[in-house]
Amino acid sequence: MPVTTHLKSLQALELAVRRGSLKDAAGELGITPAAVGQRIRALEDYLGTDLLLRGRSGLKPTKELDLALADLRSAFEALGRVTETLDFQRVSELHIVADPDWSELWLLPRIDAFREAHPNILFCINGAGDVPLRLGTPDMRVTYGEDTGEALFSDLFVPVTGPDNVRRTGDWDPVHLMEGLPLLHLKRQLEESGFPGWVDWFDAFGLRKSGTDRGIRYQHARVALEAVRENVGFLVCGLSLILDDVAEGNVVPLFAASQSIPAPSPYRLTVRDDARNRPQVQRFVDWLTEEARETRNAIEAFRART
Repeated sequence: MPVTTHLKSLQALELAVRRGSLKDAAGELGITPAAVGQRIRALEDYLGTDLLLRGRSGLKPTKELDLALADLRSAFEALGRVTETLDFQRVSELHIVADPDWSELWLLPRIDAFREAHPNILFCINGAGDVPLRLGTPDMRVTYGEDTGEALFSDLFVPVTGPDNVRRTGDWDPVHLMEGLPLLHLKRQLEESGFPGWVDWFDAFGLRKSGTDRGIRYQHARVALEAVRENVGFLVCGLSLILDDVAEGNVVPLFAASQSIPAPSPYRLTVRDDARNRPQVQRFVDWLTEEARETRNAIEAFRART
């Protein structure tokens, strides 16, 4: 196993045990729970032994892992201290961990404008980018559903479909339109609280009493939206992730803005204390805050349509 992969797998393993679940470890790393599981399985295959016990109370180390767990934790604590000590050598780098859908569909389409203005600032976002992943605490996190950090904006979950589906109906009748094609779901909408989807939408607005969780399931919003643009079906999606698509007519809201679901939590930004005063961090935070303000205004404008 290559050294980099080895370290990533050990990091995923240590976080999973410490946090008690693949989901919480994934939140720390800015990747999916499935990706955390793959890293741990790769390490188990390499060593030829199981390392985790999965039970109702969460993840527990096996006897083999328990013997090494104290050293593993100490090693990553030491790596974190080394990273902070040597951070002066990385003054042009920003390491960011963020909600995966938000980073793919909100941050990355906007970040080129910041890069043009600040070409010497390099990024590592959720482990990928201009520079390699750095072990230790990232410079900043953008999370959804947590209570810590500065609120950036609160989203609005909107039912949408593809433009050709709308053209086929003639008279605009979204209820009739929805009978002919499948519902599209993100797995997190069906498995996690705080991510409204079709089940929540029908509970709030009626129209269907059964089968609201049936349809096609997607791991990532990016892939689900590709299906929407190809007129495959109907998706409840955060408006912030599709503002450009809506403006350009690539996806079409099905109902009035009043028949949307406000996000239970805002996206929040947390900046590491010892990174906050670095000039490049300050520039990026200022830029991010302004972009978030524009998104907040666009969401409010959409809600004001009714």
